[in-house]
Amino acid sequence: MNGPGAPAPLIPGPEVRLPTEFGDFAVRTWTDTRTGVEHLGISAAGTDPDAESAAPLVRLHSECLTGDVLGSFRCDCGEQLEQALALISLHGGTVLYLRGQEGRGIGLANKLRAYALQEAGADTVEANEQLGLPVDARDYQAAAEILLQLGLDRIRLLTNNPAKRDRLEVYGVHVEAMVPSEVPARAENERYLQTKRDRMNHHLNLLRASPVQQS
Repeated sequence: MNGPGAPAPLIPGPEVRLPTEFGDFAVRTWTDTRTGVEHLGISAAGTDPDAESAAPLVRLHSECLTGDVLGSFRCDCGEQLEQALALISLHGGTVLYLRGQEGRGIGLANKLRAYALQEAGADTVEANEQLGLPVDARDYQAAAEILLQLGLDRIRLLTNNPAKRDRLEVYGVHVEAMVPSEVPARAENERYLQTKRDRMNHHLNLLRASPVQQS
């Protein structure tokens, strides 16, 4: 694999069928033997014939227990995951669910500590800095290696974050296009999204949710 460092030693598990409310997916784990972290690949062939000629759609989704499992309104993670699964089911492609990346890599306990600082007035960047932690500690070498093992060296990346595109390119995955992954803002996460746009270079329009979506 191209890029800094040796290829991540990843061990794939068996592929199994997973029926969900978004459609049927083929899923398998990928164990990174450097860290012991188990990532999850979620793939679908899609039903849209017009998508067959395009580069595969890929979403790198960092695990977020509060958003993905508890449905927290403090972030947009859970809604982005649901959006990605629906798009992959329709157009085909893969969601890589990257574990060990809670709170952009600072861990669950530190994420909650950062939440406490945010409640005292800090934005998400300032909270991490006050804790002496990186603003974004995630690494995408394992994600790139999984994609390359799957034969996905040219993709369309479902993201608003150009840093993900740039890091995949370093590791040998060519991103032909960034496909927007924006979900409507809520009152509870509007400042969080503004910070991602203004201080972390995310491509966001800060769409407003309808009253029905807010309820």
